[in-house]
Amino acid sequence: MAVKDFIRERFFPHLWCPGCGHGIVMNNMIRAIEKLGVSKNDIVMVSGIGCSSRITGYLDFHTLHTIHGRALAFATGVKMSRPELNVIIPMGDGDALSIGGNHFIHAARRNIDITAIVMNNRIYGMTGGQYSPLSGFGINATTAPYTSIDNDFDVVKLSIAAGASFVARTTTYHVKQMADIIAQAILHKGFSVVEIMSQCPTYFGRKNKQGNAVEMINSYRINTTPKGSKAKKENPSLIERGIFIQEERAEYCKEYDKIIQRATKGNK
Repeated sequence: MAVKDFIRERFFPHLWCPGCGHGIVMNNMIRAIEKLGVSKNDIVMVSGIGCSSRITGYLDFHTLHTIHGRALAFATGVKMSRPELNVIIPMGDGDALSIGGNHFIHAARRNIDITAIVMNNRIYGMTGGQYSPLSGFGINATTAPYTSIDNDFDVVKLSIAAGASFVARTTTYHVKQMADIIAQAILHKGFSVVEIMSQCPTYFGRKNKQGNAVEMINSYRINTTPKGSKAKKENPSLIERGIFIQEERAEYCKEYDKIIQRATKGNK
């Protein structure tokens, strides 16, 4: 299938700003799904509110565009009722770890078989450039004109601590790695988290003097390194990317089926 077979062309041109990284993420989600050969009818994509959540409108799958921060709650309901489907949730900073943070940690501890794609652009782009739980200390934003004093979440560490059984990080520079990781995350039978560092030149880049989209993407090449590399030991400030955990554990839907079977036997 061609890329155009996966998109709803009637909704184009898209609403993302020039240079936004979310289009790169969407493209590589398509490439991952095409590589796996999964039927479009076997995919449900769920999103909340935000720049990243526009993806559900642009892709030609079964889609739910839900309320802010509740995408994982809706996705859990879909997966529980139709466990044979592949459920993918593209999320931004807020949907994942601010208003949606409670849903995130509980989806992780349950290890339900859904895939969370966390697009980390370190800012709230849709609503005007407010700082987010992923912005970090010393960052300029419309709600932090004298810089933020909040530390940011480490998405990888948080996901592992909460119980996710597949956790990875990549960037919009490393597009081949991104497509490969997304494919592995979809195949994994458990709660999968893929953090993707994604540039927002309109708000984060301008306010923090990080240059245009090309310069921001290039910074991911310079400031990241493969997990466990020698470079990380020599320069601890580098951000690691790759797959951090990939474990087979009891999956929530299958365990729930066992409860139903036990309850059914008890009633006979």
